Amino acid sequence: MEENKKIKFPISVLRPLISYLKGEKKRLIETKKELKRVDPFIVGNRDDDNSVDSDVAENVEHDRTFAMRSQVSRSIIAIRKTLTRIKLGKYGICANCGKMIDTDRLAVNPTAEYCVSCETKKEKKLG
Repeated sequence: MEENKKIKFPISVLRPLISYLKGEKKRLIETKKELKRVDPFIVGNRDDDNSVDSDVAENVEHDRTFAMRSQVSRSIIAIRKTLTRIKLGKYGICANCGKMIDTDRLAVNPTAEYCVSCETKKEKKLG
């Protein structure tokens, strides 16, 4: 019976990744704050002009900043999860099947939680 060996990444390999992720998290937090500052619904600097064009422009800007803040929040959460997996020694191991995630996949998406196979299955279930 073949044992499923899990290879842990050496800390020397993970240090630059940790540094990158922490920097990216800091940048994303600042981006989220900036998006909040320009959202007309949050800032309260809504135009006194009650024209339809003005209302539409404010709604479009709000929807745009809300969508961008949501995406940024998801990215921050993914980075936090990745940093936690690194601390627990589980970085690069699929959260579903427990197999190693391909290093090419991690190079493209360092916050990947699932191997390609499990990610594909997950996406098929969602839609």
